[in-house]
Amino acid sequence: MPSSASDLYDVAIVGAGSAGLSGAVTAAELGLSVALLDTSAQVGGQFYRHPEPALGAVRPEALHHDWSAFRSLHRRLESVESSGVTRLAGHHVWAVARDDADNADAWTVHAVTGADGDGERPVRVRARALLLATGAYERQLPFPGWTLPGVVGAGGAQAMLKSGLVLPGRRVVVAGSGPLLLAVASSLAHAGARVPAVVEASGYLGYARHMRTLAANPHKLAEAAVHGAALLRHGVRVRTRSAVTAVHGRDRVEAVTVSRLDRDWRPVAGTGRRVECDALAVGFGLAPQIELATALGCATRPAKDGTSALALDALQRTSVPGVWAAGETGGVGGAQLAVAEGELAAISIAARLSGRPAATAGGHVRSLRRRRDRMRAFADVMAAAHRPGPGWTRWLDDDTDVCRCEEVTAGRIREAVTDLGARDARTVKLLTRAGMGWCQGRMCGAAVACLAATGGDVPPSAERRPLAVPVTLAALASLAEPNTTPEPPDPGPTGSDSTDGG
Repeated sequence: MPSSASDLYDVAIVGAGSAGLSGAVTAAELGLSVALLDTSAQVGGQFYRHPEPALGAVRPEALHHDWSAFRSLHRRLESVESSGVTRLAGHHVWAVARDDADNADAWTVHAVTGADGDGERPVRVRARALLLATGAYERQLPFPGWTLPGVVGAGGAQAMLKSGLVLPGRRVVVAGSGPLLLAVASSLAHAGARVPAVVEASGYLGYARHMRTLAANPHKLAEAAVHGAALLRHGVRVRTRSAVTAVHGRDRVEAVTVSRLDRDWRPVAGTGRRVECDALAVGFGLAPQIELATALGCATRPAKDGTSALALDALQRTSVPGVWAAGETGGVGGAQLAVAEGELAAISIAARLSGRPAATAGGHVRSLRRRRDRMRAFADVMAAAHRPGPGWTRWLDDDTDVCRCEEVTAGRIREAVTDLGARDARTVKLLTRAGMGWCQGRMCGAAVACLAATGGDVPPSAERRPLAVPVTLAALASLAEPNTTPEPPDPGPTGSDSTDGG
């Protein structure tokens, strides 16, 4: 770290989940100074979400799969926090910009503090390199009744259980598509909920066409076996090629209609069956959270599940020099893949900053890359198997809210397409305000894009937005004020030629 820039970290890492933690501890162990920013007060991200301390949970590991991996990362973090890692909890990053001040090739990370970014204290962090480990958010597809109280995201139900030790209901149907459904259903059943059914819109036979990839990832088969055994033990029925096509209730969920689907996800007439429940946990996979990266101009690629992911090279570098990414930003693949990518990115960053590119050619890096590639191949198989079919839009009647924030219905979007000539999500947004609400299209973006294309099988475009999260005018005005960068620790000499992650 240059002595003339005491406010300059070697690397700023956005996101303290599996990828960010792995990158932070590896970078610090290689001698780099690290600023680790995350919105949460605790590290671990969504996968390793902890119960609130006030709840006094004595066995948080009971709510998680592979807790030992997190414990190992957390111990390594504790050992380097005093010398190499500055942890900035409760920091909501809203923009990143290249900083050419003092002829330094650096980045400025802009954030606001507080539980919801409303702490009104703007913070700027400068670093020589940037690692984006921002994770993903749930992808939702609307259907009649999905705005009723008692309908929650599948990941949201798991978050309620992990952080609040509460259930979304006593009798919970789990629906949507993707392997997360099995994990959520088994967790809810283990915690005491009655789960009448897991309703999977796709099937699992698609995996059978990739036996070599499955054989190369035995840990994934073991995970599936664990969840399958738990569902069998609790008497949970798994219904494939089916979807919840309507929710019923007055003040909250009372029942759902489950319909059979054809291969294009069109509901089969006459197959609807009513299932009594008081809650629905639903999700159609995850979408990479890449707003910060696309605002910088990082290239994207279409993922196998129809989402947009960052295009990364063999060392986790984006198309923008000085910016790396790891974890779900490059395509959803799970915690173990994220850990491997975070470590690989940190080694690549250390090699770049120390001017020793040969450090990325060692045996440990080759092993990491093979492990990464093996797990990424499985992630692609998984994504393709659960990709939404184009016929899902047949679930929607014209009165169904698609954009919940702005209360824009499917009928208004269809009108914008058929009567007003809209052919893409941006034009629909300008005509109807769909996607202009608080979530900025995270909940409705995929659905609006599909309806705008009139086919249903078109992924949303990766929009470039100057603000990744809602931010106050006061925070924007602070850009003209003196810097408020937290001072980094003194880690000693910058850069190490070690490539073993410690």
